[in-house]
Amino acid sequence: MTHFEIYPNDYLTQEVQGFYHADFGGVGSPNNPNFLYRLKNDPHHSWSREDLFAAMKEFAKILEDDLPAIQAFLNKTLTICVVPRSKADKSYRSDQLLFKNTIKQIVQKLGYIDGTEYIVRHTNTKTTHLRQPMDGFDNDGDLPYEGITKATCNISDYVRGKDILLIDDIYTKTVNIDEDAIEALLENGARSVAFYAIGRTYLKF
Repeated sequence: MTHFEIYPNDYLTQEVQGFYHADFGGVGSPNNPNFLYRLKNDPHHSWSREDLFAAMKEFAKILEDDLPAIQAFLNKTLTICVVPRSKADKSYRSDQLLFKNTIKQIVQKLGYIDGTEYIVRHTNTKTTHLRQPMDGFDNDGDLPYEGITKATCNISDYVRGKDILLIDDIYTKTVNIDEDAIEALLENGARSVAFYAIGRTYLKF
């Protein structure tokens, strides 16, 4: 796991502590966290039940190692929140929400405050990681803009006064979805927000 800083920009008003588990360069890149593709389980894949279970198990082990290390670094009682997928939650099958559901299981196992339902997408946004059209999938919605999280998500009042660790699967500096989500939590009264991603897109740095 690596520590880094997320700096203020048009989407974010203050510097934030960030952490990531591995560099992300896409399939074929050395040590790429390829299990993330299985956790997304997008329609153009046909993963088996065994594939999905193996991905959840690999992810769970990473969380069990990294979350206590982050808490020790920050020295705070953390509430764990998750950046929602780009489409409204109701548009996904349960086996397409394995990223959040695995986090929920490990958060409860380790005794952290479970904020995995504190940010819920109600309006579709553009899926930024899809480079080509996909049969049977309408990639509708807006690309990231300042305030998109507050405009397209319900944010629980329970974030108020909490020290939050916000988790996403992949952090890409130029996209600003994560910066906007962090800012939304701060504007909704979070005492502090730190960020953790499984992969950081190194080709964008």
